[in-house]
Amino acid sequence: MTPPPAPGVLPPPGYVPAAGPSNATGRPVLRRWLAVGVLVLLALLGAALLAWAIGLTVGVQAALRASLVALVPLLVVLPAFLWLDRQEAEPPSSLVLAFAWGSCIATAASMLLNQLFAELVWSLGLEPDVVAAVVGAPLVEETTKGLGILVVLALRRKEFDGVLDGIVYGGIVAAGFAFGENILYLGRALTEGGPEALVVTFVLRGVLSPFAHPLFTIWTGVGIGVAVVGRTALRFLAPVLGWLFAMCLHALWNASASAGLVGWVGSYLFIEVPVFLSAIAFALWMRYRENRLVARHLADYAAAGLFGRDELVMLADPARRRAARRWAGEAAGRRGSRAMRDFQDDAVELAILRARHVRGRGGPRIVEEERVLVDSLLRARQEFTGTSLPSRSIG
Repeated sequence: MTPPPAPGVLPPPGYVPAAGPSNATGRPVLRRWLAVGVLVLLALLGAALLAWAIGLTVGVQAALRASLVALVPLLVVLPAFLWLDRQEAEPPSSLVLAFAWGSCIATAASMLLNQLFAELVWSLGLEPDVVAAVVGAPLVEETTKGLGILVVLALRRKEFDGVLDGIVYGGIVAAGFAFGENILYLGRALTEGGPEALVVTFVLRGVLSPFAHPLFTIWTGVGIGVAVVGRTALRFLAPVLGWLFAMCLHALWNASASAGLVGWVGSYLFIEVPVFLSAIAFALWMRYRENRLVARHLADYAAAGLFGRDELVMLADPARRRAARRWAGEAAGRRGSRAMRDFQDDAVELAILRARHVRGRGGPRIVEEERVLVDSLLRARQEFTGTSLPSRSIG
């Protein structure tokens, strides 16, 4: 029998931990369910408050019409972030949690806090429209949205593996927030200015700037992601720096909207668009970097005989992964294609697990988690090749 690994050293894939009593208790499960219950309650309260405020402001009929129009930019923004998340897909429940936080909790809380801030500014004799838009809204909204990313991190720590996950969760939270906010703005435009005003507002918010809120909040996610994977003192400052940068971008955007058409167009073309393109480039680079991370950490398992050379090349290349799924589908039908997808997902999770171990953050159950992933990918390989041995040719 293979001897158990030394403390802190990830064992070879062939090691099977000896059976023994579990140390699990009911308390972590109870805490998790209590946390989920509180979040569901907050989401329901937020949704009710938001529906009441929107209905009171614009009326039920206008709100329903605005909701349909607000879905259009959402159908562009959400797929973009889900595409970024294709390699190491986050659990749907985590993505739903992020969206619900943004659309219900963050939006409702921001409405209340923005109103309180505007009243405070008014009591000080300042111009509430400008000060609240440039100072209050960025502070309040980027804080409430950023808290959503922290909630996901707290509840789904094992699924939050770095900067790219921070970008994805930040974008999903912000997409939900923008959806809720767009219903209010579009409904108000329809009520006050009719269909023409609705079209103008939709063009400004849904066509020219559907990624505005995600563009701000992803930087908070970047900071939190750096804190998750960082080893230096910077990781303690990164979330604060990301949050401050998100607020600055938000404030600049709101300030340009208050500067008239010329000021807004200038800010949009020469500041917001370059920042947006830079954010896209950064996200794509992080996705490429994650592919390299997968290749590097799976090489350790390939050396131990778990993966063949062709499999290793395939797993590190998104195009080859797609081709491999098509090949498995042709060879073994829908079941083979599904098994290849499961094999790829398990392999990526294994690489992420290895990366956590290398960073010294594997946790006490890393041996068990590794064994489960290895067993799962061996079963998946057997589905599309008929054997658990490494494939010699894929695609």
